[in-house]
Amino acid sequence: MERSAQRLGRALIVIVDDKVAHGEHDDTVGPLVVELLEEAGFIVDGVVSVAGETVDIRNALNTAVIGGADLVVTVGGTGVSPRDVTPDATQGVLDRPIPGIAEALRSSGLAAGAVDAGISRGLVGVSGSTLVVNLAGSRAAVRDGMATLSSLVPYVIGELSGLDEMSR
Repeated sequence: MERSAQRLGRALIVIVDDKVAHGEHDDTVGPLVVELLEEAGFIVDGVVSVAGETVDIRNALNTAVIGGADLVVTVGGTGVSPRDVTPDATQGVLDRPIPGIAEALRSSGLAAGAVDAGISRGLVGVSGSTLVVNLAGSRAAVRDGMATLSSLVPYVIGELSGLDEMSR
């Protein structure tokens, strides 16, 4: 069953990359995420690039949640280096984690050969009525992650939309 963009909702992408945020490199991953989300039926509100700083990441996530995004996908900063703080920043924004989706992303990424997905500390969870997903930063991890999410995200967003309707 094909779903319309209106039905799946609005998405925002947050690229966590110091060099992209400071204009030292072009963002090569954001356009890929936009393309994959639009193919899945989302309206993409935009791509925001932030430095790998907890406050910057948290501010971008909070802005997306307050702005009513249905889905926020962060890309980058999920590994084990000291600069990889995306999961730590995300944890402070989430109301409820969804560890099963995060584990599915790691498992499928590793199986597909995306090493950074396999060592990702990325989180998935709900903030308000927004689904927040951390993906590892490589194009391979993004492609595999989006393929894994394609069947799960519409279901979660449908559940969250139901919560919105019940609270009205």
